[in-house]
Amino acid sequence: MCGRFTLTERNGKLIEARLGLTDGALDAIGDYVPRYNIAPTQPYFVLVTRYENRAILPARWGLLPYWSKDASRASQAINAKSETVESTPTFREAFRKRRCVVPADGFYEWTGGRSARQALWIRRRDGQLLLFAGLYEEWKPAAGNRETTFTILTCAANSTMAAVHNRMPVILSDRDADDWMNPREADPIALKRMLIPVNNDVLEMRPVSALVNDVRNEGPELLTAPEQGSLF
Repeated sequence: MCGRFTLTERNGKLIEARLGLTDGALDAIGDYVPRYNIAPTQPYFVLVTRYENRAILPARWGLLPYWSKDASRASQAINAKSETVESTPTFREAFRKRRCVVPADGFYEWTGGRSARQALWIRRRDGQLLLFAGLYEEWKPAAGNRETTFTILTCAANSTMAAVHNRMPVILSDRDADDWMNPREADPIALKRMLIPVNNDVLEMRPVSALVNDVRNEGPELLTAPEQGSLF
């Protein structure tokens, strides 16, 4: 699964370049700041296709279908199983019409028993961005403007991830990301071929500070090694 992730690059212009965005595209979310502990129901952004170009869409993590009466189930829809996404009521319409990419540069998982849980930061070995396959929806609260929400698709873990969890986020190549986001795709089911574990040698993981455990904590100190030393 993916229950917490990061985008730690300080330079917003570099993020725009790596995502293939036009200069100033990140202005859509206001002042860009690096994020070290992105948690469910928090505001973030997703990548979409608009008129053949990539664009930024501000969104909140935890997909709410348009027919939602309130936001109470948002935290239960932060991930969608790729195996059943086309048939699950919460996600099936977004799968057909509103596919997106969620940019990140790492995500967290935990290992160990309840009394000695160790946070792990997982990222690409080459340091490039992770492009999570996602879905987005719009819903309108009883009082207020429409709000965009999103979910991250998951698949079975590869052998690297299986040591800590049996699921992992679907990570797309840059080329597959464009196909995934294409709103004109006539056969979305065909896109499920992309929803597979990334190759075993793509990711690496390392233990980080227990500060990650509290969603209120932010900052580069979350990625420091734990005091008891490395587990790997």
